[in-house]
Amino acid sequence: MTIVTKARPRDPLTPSELTRRRGMRRMKSVATGFLLAAAVVYLTMKILQNHGVTGWTGYVQAAAEAGMVGGLADWFAVTALFKHPLGLPIPHTAIIPKRKDQFGEGLGEFVGENFLSEEVIRGRLSALGISRRTGQWLSQPENAARVTKELATAVRGVLTVLRDEDIQKILGEAVTTRLAKADVATPLGGLLQRLTESGSHQLVDILAARAHDWLEEHPEAIENAVSNEAPLWSPRFLDDAVARRLQRELVKLAGSVRDDQHHPVRGALDRFLADYAEELKSDPETRGRVDKLKADLLQHPELQGLVASGWTALRSAVIDAAEDPGSDLQTRARQGLQSLGHRLETDTAMQEKADGWVREVAVHLVTTYRQEITSLITDTVAAWDGPATSRKIELQVGRDLQFIRINGTVVGALAGLLIYTITQLTL
Repeated sequence: MTIVTKARPRDPLTPSELTRRRGMRRMKSVATGFLLAAAVVYLTMKILQNHGVTGWTGYVQAAAEAGMVGGLADWFAVTALFKHPLGLPIPHTAIIPKRKDQFGEGLGEFVGENFLSEEVIRGRLSALGISRRTGQWLSQPENAARVTKELATAVRGVLTVLRDEDIQKILGEAVTTRLAKADVATPLGGLLQRLTESGSHQLVDILAARAHDWLEEHPEAIENAVSNEAPLWSPRFLDDAVARRLQRELVKLAGSVRDDQHHPVRGALDRFLADYAEELKSDPETRGRVDKLKADLLQHPELQGLVASGWTALRSAVIDAAEDPGSDLQTRARQGLQSLGHRLETDTAMQEKADGWVREVAVHLVTTYRQEITSLITDTVAAWDGPATSRKIELQVGRDLQFIRINGTVVGALAGLLIYTITQLTL
């Protein structure tokens, strides 16, 4: 029973490989032509000698014979790299198809040791001047505009994809967790102390003005307070008269405090605020009340609503700005990128800092992932089959290897001529 096996179809050649194959075939024809020319000369000299022509024919015959030997030897050597010469399974031939995996490993090690070493990366990046070139590129208005446009597109895409519910939840939890751990009383006491010590009385001014306006706009509050506290036997008209008088006096007092910077009430309020500021920083009871108030505020549903509305407003504003090339956000981004470019182009200290950062990042990536990078070469070569590997390499270097055959024919002929000449002269 005869088993017929189909040969594995070859992968189609790329246009560049087709060009290399044509060049290689031309050089093969030239090298073979040199070998055939040596054979023709050799046979011609033999014929001439058989017809009685001697002397110079011996020199030419020796050169042609040695040329044939040299050409054949180099043809064998070149062919043995890629396949079995004449299809004969001669030992140590078809070297590349048989040892492609070792070649791949060696190539990977060579690249890792000579191209991906820390010294090579540092030296190459130092010579490139990446930050200066980046600065020159960014300082051009059209380039800064291009980068801004791409960043705006990326930001718009990210914000469009993100779910508002997820971001609001994350922000809400972040705000709640951060504020729950934060010491509010101490910074609040420090702020209140600075306000009282500055002598600007801004807080007292706000309190006095607000108290005056509120008392003037809400007389019914005073009337209700007086009516609720008056005895049952007190007539209504008397309660109203007392409430109106009390309201006028309170409005007058608040107005005086508001307008008179040296009013005694102002001094009392300043002293109260100063004492309270000190209590916020040092009194455990006061600090405890502030922490309790903070905890109550954090548990209030309106805080999450405030975070949600803040995120929604911020998201809409950023998306609108990212869609409008003339927006203030994009204008400032372009100006900022150009300014950064000018600094990178001219500031030597900044260049050294940026280049150092780039070098360290590149060295870290290379040293961390060198094995993965070199294994890409090894695995790729290992995935090729033997004939395909041989064919690819031959297409790359085969044209140049034909010069070895030509040189072998020419050098062999010259060596044969020299040996024959020396032999004739010495014997």
